[in-house]
Amino acid sequence: MKVITAVAALGALVGCASSKQPLPTQSNIEPSKYAGTWYEQARLPNRFQNKCAGDVHAQYTVNPDKTIKVVNQCRTTDGKIDKVEGEARLATKTTPPDFSKLEVRFAPKWISWIPAVWGDYWIMKTHGKYEYSLVGTPDRKFLWVLSRDKVGDGRIVSELLNYARTQGFPVEKVVKTKQ
Repeated sequence: MKVITAVAALGALVGCASSKQPLPTQSNIEPSKYAGTWYEQARLPNRFQNKCAGDVHAQYTVNPDKTIKVVNQCRTTDGKIDKVEGEARLATKTTPPDFSKLEVRFAPKWISWIPAVWGDYWIMKTHGKYEYSLVGTPDRKFLWVLSRDKVGDGRIVSELLNYARTQGFPVEKVVKTKQ
């Protein structure tokens, strides 16, 4: 009987570990307060930032049509500045509209009608008065810790990463950003 109970418990644990729970997001995000400059403190490695060696930051500007102009910039491994402009919008699958669930694209506008050019950008948690932001994707493949200061408070960055771990992100793979 104990063996059957142990096997059932192990099966339940494995099932829970492999299933993805919905990703919670921060409520009541105000676009005008979220706009501005954010400095990357940490991230899960991704192919879009392979060449970024440091000085990673983003500038968000709310447009009159409620979309957001996104300008990402970093210093590359060869010392050059890499800059890319894009656009963010409210996630199309979210009802009612929720500013914590965005989609972003860096592809040319003329192909923006193709769903695959839009990537998720979900604001999972903020800290302070929009001083820190934890951003991820529902599939748990992308994660960023951002701050308003070029060099963030390591304690707060760790707190946000620990929260991300509880949401199923592989934070052991996170790299800290050199600013």
